[in-house]
Amino acid sequence: MIYQIQTKFRDEPRARGGLIRVREFTMKDAYSFHTSQEDLEAYYDRCYRAYERIYARAGVPEVIAVKSDSGMMGGKVSHEFMLLTDIGEDSIVICPECGFRANMEACDAITENVADETLEPLTEVFTGEAKTIEEVGKYLKVTDEKTCKAVVYQRNADDSYVLIFVRGDKEVNETKLTNYLKAEIHPAVDVENANLAAGNIGPVGLETKATVLFDRSIYGATNLVCGANKAEYHFTGFTPTRDLPEDTEYLDLSKAVEGGVCPNCRKHTLQIRRGIEVGNIFQLGKRYTEAMGMTYDAENGERKNPIMGCYGIGVGRLIASVCEAHHDDYGPIWPITIAPWQVEICALRIDDANVRAAADKLCSELEAAGVEVLYDDRPVSAGVMFSDADLLGAPVRVVISPKTLSRNAFELAARDKSFREDIAIDTAADAVEAKVKELIDAVNAKVPERL
Repeated sequence: MIYQIQTKFRDEPRARGGLIRVREFTMKDAYSFHTSQEDLEAYYDRCYRAYERIYARAGVPEVIAVKSDSGMMGGKVSHEFMLLTDIGEDSIVICPECGFRANMEACDAITENVADETLEPLTEVFTGEAKTIEEVGKYLKVTDEKTCKAVVYQRNADDSYVLIFVRGDKEVNETKLTNYLKAEIHPAVDVENANLAAGNIGPVGLETKATVLFDRSIYGATNLVCGANKAEYHFTGFTPTRDLPEDTEYLDLSKAVEGGVCPNCRKHTLQIRRGIEVGNIFQLGKRYTEAMGMTYDAENGERKNPIMGCYGIGVGRLIASVCEAHHDDYGPIWPITIAPWQVEICALRIDDANVRAAADKLCSELEAAGVEVLYDDRPVSAGVMFSDADLLGAPVRVVISPKTLSRNAFELAARDKSFREDIAIDTAADAVEAKVKELIDAVNAKVPERL
């Protein structure tokens, strides 16, 4: 494996979310090279566990791994590491029953259609100006799941049209569609140029040059409402297995939904959560080594392309994610394992010789013991100093002032307000060091074992 931590640039159309999505960012990239798929898979598992350990040691054991879409990176197996949070930009599909987890882009969408007892004939009916699923459903008094809607896209390369028929209550998963077509797409701008009746497009009697695809959400459905391919009219009684050719292919092109069927345990238990991607790993295969002519000499003298794995962590967005997971109204609460400083010494009334001497001595003793210390000796008020300490977020704070010295003590407090106590001046360094170790041990207790 080779790795680097380096500045990268991405031409984001709109930077947003603080450090979450920016044009210039810091990234940890690593690549592994293997002589067999079995070796890659074994090493991939080790890296998967290493990532779990990294996030737990960074103080965010809430990060979970989800099956993901490999996208432009290629490869057949990939996982994203996501911090679940309401402000996340990605949708995560989770099954609490069996532990299944996947990014929305990569999750199989399973629809269970129950056939009606009686099949209605395909009948053309007047629907007037009703064009959207909501309008047609209201006009004909049917629910969205008893409709079949048409969604039209165009390929970016040549603006050729792609038409997808999907159940009315489902949404097209554009990542799945892009992967199937092997082409970038965008929503259609002018469907009339494709000889399509906007708002009344249907699969029966359709004449078009567009690529026509059918989502499997309509397979097994009966008595649906669909467009009749002419203005102001729709069909009722559309049953795909009866009204479409026998060789019609039904594809997985829609999004999973809340309460949907889990692809793993087949229960109606899916939940949709939001998450921030803080890392990803891929089994790349030979896509890049073949393209770049990278080879090695095997034991038998044969020249071969190595098999690759790829492993990335967004360092900047990980910082932002930790802040999202650990903060209050006054600022960040850094986990002690990644805090810029483990301890902040707040010396109030630094003009007092006793305060200065005590604070200097404690700072020296802690630094000698290897504790990372921030020493605030500014001549400012307690309110300003404590407010700044909250913004800096050091997990442990020691307050030294004429008032604490009068008690022959320093005040030891947690940034997260979990403890506040007096410690004896003579043994203060030992007490602070012990508290730092206690907090580090608490983080490490949540770190899984190595493979």
